Amino acid sequence: MAFVHLHTHSEYSLLDGASRIPDLVAHVKRLGMDSLAVTDHGNMHAAWSFYDAAKAAKIRPILGFEAYLAFGSRRAREKVSGAPAAYSHLVLLARNHAGYKNLVRLTSIGFTEGFYRRPRIDRECLERHSEGLVCLAACLSGEVALHLRHGKYDEAKRSAEWFARVFGPNGFWLEVQRHGIADERLVAEGMLRLGQELGVGVVATNDAHYLRREDAEAHDVLLAIGTGSDLDDPKRFRFTGEESYVKSEQEMRALFPDHPETLANTQTVADLCEFDFEKRYFLPGFPRPQGYATDEALLDDLARAGAERRYGSPLPPEARERLAYELRVINTAGYAGYFLIVQDFIAAARARGIPVGPGRGSAAGSIVAYALGITNVCPLRFDLLFERFLNPERVSMPDIDVDFCFERRGEVIEYVRQRYGRASVGQIVTFGTMKARAAVKDVARVLRIPPGEADRITKLIPSGPAYSLTIPEAERKVDELRDLVKGNPAYRRLIDLSSRIEGISRHMSVHAAGVVIAPGPLADYVPVCTAPTKGAGAAADGEESIITQYEMGALEKVGMLKMDMLGLKTLTVIHDAVLMIAARTAVDVDMDALAFDDPKVYELLRQGRTAGVFQFESALATDTLRSMRCDRFDDLVASNALLRPGPL
Repeated sequence: MAFVHLHTHSEYSLLDGASRIPDLVAHVKRLGMDSLAVTDHGNMHAAWSFYDAAKAAKIRPILGFEAYLAFGSRRAREKVSGAPAAYSHLVLLARNHAGYKNLVRLTSIGFTEGFYRRPRIDRECLERHSEGLVCLAACLSGEVALHLRHGKYDEAKRSAEWFARVFGPNGFWLEVQRHGIADERLVAEGMLRLGQELGVGVVATNDAHYLRREDAEAHDVLLAIGTGSDLDDPKRFRFTGEESYVKSEQEMRALFPDHPETLANTQTVADLCEFDFEKRYFLPGFPRPQGYATDEALLDDLARAGAERRYGSPLPPEARERLAYELRVINTAGYAGYFLIVQDFIAAARARGIPVGPGRGSAAGSIVAYALGITNVCPLRFDLLFERFLNPERVSMPDIDVDFCFERRGEVIEYVRQRYGRASVGQIVTFGTMKARAAVKDVARVLRIPPGEADRITKLIPSGPAYSLTIPEAERKVDELRDLVKGNPAYRRLIDLSSRIEGISRHMSVHAAGVVIAPGPLADYVPVCTAPTKGAGAAADGEESIITQYEMGALEKVGMLKMDMLGLKTLTVIHDAVLMIAARTAVDVDMDALAFDDPKVYELLRQGRTAGVFQFESALATDTLRSMRCDRFDDLVASNALLRPGPL
């Protein structure tokens, strides 16, 4: 029987895991394994990217996470009297779709209901959400192991009996590990005895936090960065030895020669787990007014009424034919509700006096979007293609980016929360990574290299929007950096360690624009966590907004409806300028009615006076407009297309 790693951490065990998902999957493939579980601490950030990479490599992906289990209530902050720790660890794996749904609910509960230093769950929610899950007893910090380490075998037995009852036959497995830690032998003896007495299987795991033995030092650096400690601080948290890597089956067999069944059991557990993401979209229902049985009927009425306001009644033949064609494509694809949702929050923003952009991206090619007031750009006048936005030959979820006043974007998000339910609306996670210069600075700090010396090194690494290099590239191409490192062993170590952690996820933050709306509570569809609402909505003080654990790309892949609501300072500046003009001159400027052929505007642009002009204030854009002697709107279109290339 083959061995399967069932307890593995990726870089999304932030500053505690050093394995990048592509590297992890490729390494396991090279080892000849057919299955792999990723079990990050408390979260499922890696679930989709791991699933996608594993499927591409023809490896069975086992989704899960290592939960933090409170000894008392997940809502309590005080340590339970007599408990061996504030919380314990527990590995949870999805056997099937029901198990995946419960994983999602449990990790979400940890953040939204049980967060105190860690996202904690408790026995009560485990009992409610145990269906379809496989549970492993976890490492030395697991509940059963903690009791065994304290010499309380009867307590350990009661814990194991409870887990076995909750998760049912083949649902709970005891776990043994051998990293050279003294307590592991004691715990392993207790686990094997419990397995015999209770008839519960035992699995061998390696609690892998990095890929290879030689990555142990780089992982240790991450731990030091995460705890804000010096690398040589004897009191800081650190792993014992260099054994927490993704070992081969042969290495694992060498660790457990006396109990080969614990390795065979890992394959048994893996064979229990079969899950695939659904290939469907989860679109929220739009609250239709009375008299409309379908979204399509409402969209048809709103679009035709809006088109008549734009073009007059009766509609010109070109507008009538284009409108009918687009509505047919939109309704056939099932996206009527999407358009209704977008037009609704844009209309709400305008009704509140919140500045809204005229249109961004391919959505400006839709006459339906123009008729609904989603955009203020006539696609007929500018000969814009609808198919760039929604192609009937290649139907995919439409993507409408909307610009709002930078200062009042939060009000729009708050409106959406109230409209569709606070639990159904969330913002989207993004991750700050160890960029080249940041990695060097972080590593320099834990190595106690003086800040001045670290700055000198980082400034030699090109890091700009037009030209940036990785640390190894910079060492090869920047002579001064290469010479500096070559002559100093401390700098050599700094560069080596920095390059090994470069690109790894460092911290979690909120995407600047992304908002996701679900048909029901968001945590019923994707895992969520929480983040402060500062800048994200007009929420009450101290309230936390929901953000998804999946990044933007993963959300689209799993079928969620995401919107890009961008806060644009240019809109705020224009709005303020219009108000100032009205206050000083009593002239109300209508920004939607400005002429496109005002010669004075082009004269200013030809002179290079582009400061504050959206997308034209860079030095390259200014030089381009000056050189081409722009004198018409088409010149701006052409130069912008050249300066900001995209799909043509």
